[in-house]
Amino acid sequence: MKLLSEEEESSNGSESFSSGSDQSRRRSNNQNRSHGNGLKLGIIRLGRAGGKTKYALLDEKDISLVDEYTFEARLEIDKNGCGARIDAYAYIFDKGRASGQNVHELLWEKHRGGIAPSFRVVHKNGISVDNRLDNLILVPESSATHWYRVPYRKSSTSTGAQRNTSSLSIQQPQSSTKERESSLYWMAIAQLPPEPMDDHFMTGEPNNVLRYYNSNGEIVEEDDDSFSYYECRHPPCTRIEQELREFSICGRCQEARYCGINCQQRDWLVHKKFCREKRRAFPIFLERSPER
Repeated sequence: MKLLSEEEESSNGSESFSSGSDQSRRRSNNQNRSHGNGLKLGIIRLGRAGGKTKYALLDEKDISLVDEYTFEARLEIDKNGCGARIDAYAYIFDKGRASGQNVHELLWEKHRGGIAPSFRVVHKNGISVDNRLDNLILVPESSATHWYRVPYRKSSTSTGAQRNTSSLSIQQPQSSTKERESSLYWMAIAQLPPEPMDDHFMTGEPNNVLRYYNSNGEIVEEDDDSFSYYECRHPPCTRIEQELREFSICGRCQEARYCGINCQQRDWLVHKKFCREKRRAFPIFLERSPER
């Protein structure tokens, strides 16, 4: 399998793709990784969301979309309390964000046709940025939420998060940690080089603002990041908090969040290069001068 990685950083500091011949020329310089079976996939850098840099996986035949669209990561929060997920979003730069849509919907309409009002496109494996056509399926809107809202519980020995799939049908996303870690998405993202230092801390995010968008891509609400959901910091892991401040936080830097001890241990070789101890501030007591 060969993985084609494509990325560009726009002039305003956010990672995105723009159209133009320059990007087409850059594509020939992308790093290829071969796994022997001839399969080619594209990895698109979406930018930051959920506390880390996100990537989308595409089929080789869909890589040309980067010549037409700007890509970004979008944190989707269910207002009914059904948790959150991160989607890949694409729009035509000259027309603005309102011209875009979720990448999985864009690909379905391109290859399979229109989407009926009472149906939604979801990801079979529950990884919302794995946008290979084989990973997409059309389901009734009433059941779409269950493909992403898969609760998990932490074991008493803190060996990581385990999904609770007792109430899920056979058509639900992959349930076991082993299946998730053997997915194409996991293997692809695990091979990418570490991100720059600024991408390892929340201070690198512009304004630390969480934006909510409506179906037209317009901002309808903004919150500071204290109300944000975080995804597990380990790059290939896509588990995201279902409740605010649900994940454990690195006790040293108090920045990185992990779904369990397994992901934290796996990420330590990279994280330790950037982890800086955050000293706790002690209260300072000053003597008050006598009132006159």
